[in-house]
Amino acid sequence: MTTLPIRLTPGAAADRIDGWDVDVDGRPVLKVRVRARPVEGEANVALIKLIAKTLGVPKSAVTLERGGQSRTKRLSIAGLSEPDLKARLTDL
Repeated sequence: MTTLPIRLTPGAAADRIDGWDVDVDGRPVLKVRVRARPVEGEANVALIKLIAKTLGVPKSAVTLERGGQSRTKRLSIAGLSEPDLKARLTDL
């Protein structure tokens, strides 16, 4: 199981991954935008769906580990090693 740090922006014009950035502490985060609003977990569901599709894994393999009501989140990805995850996200 691999973890993936995310900086989520809900209410965007389109679902998309904007690439890598660093947070205020200098740690890498993947910037993601989703159309869903942050109401009743809709943005989190959209995030999991987008990440699963992008990585080519089932939605059940992606779990919200931390940050349910925060813009900074951490996802767990089952079935992918760290090198596999990075390889699938290199073009972003």
